[in-house]
Amino acid sequence: MQNLEKEYRDDKAGIFLRLMTPQDTDLIIAWRNSDQVRKNFIYQEPFTRAGHENWIRTMIDTGKALQFVICDTKGGKPLGSVYIRDIDRKHNKAEYGIFIGEADARGRGVGTAAAKLMLACCFEELKLHRIYLRALADNLQALRSYEKAGFVREGSLRDDVRIDGKYRDIVWMAALNPAEEE
Repeated sequence: MQNLEKEYRDDKAGIFLRLMTPQDTDLIIAWRNSDQVRKNFIYQEPFTRAGHENWIRTMIDTGKALQFVICDTKGGKPLGSVYIRDIDRKHNKAEYGIFIGEADARGRGVGTAAAKLMLACCFEELKLHRIYLRALADNLQALRSYEKAGFVREGSLRDDVRIDGKYRDIVWMAALNPAEEE
């Protein structure tokens, strides 16, 4: 992954992606533990410094994951994060994830623009074939954003996860590398 560009930009959306660094740890932890972010994650447990440092050591440093910080082009303020995990080079696929940590960045297309930039990185730079995601079925805003970015619904799993004592449905979506489509 050392050949990746350091930054991906969408000036129209007013964002750029930069590689996450260990210095982003406190911000990532705060965002992931906020109620607004955590409520939309399948993994609901509190996020810890030790857990994030383990993520960096076992996933980022080993090339099993790639994570960017989403920043505003005006001043570079961090807004959230986008990542792929479980990068599978045998099948050229990975799982996508995103969270918008700053409340003032939600609902203005930041997530859609970041997803498009991440897909471009995955397909053009990393030469992956398939990027997939799982989302809570009742997270309608995220599902619309994913569709705008190019993800297609592939299926759903009824009562797949139990969060706060309630079973919830999961939607599976994926995007395929357009350069490889027949």
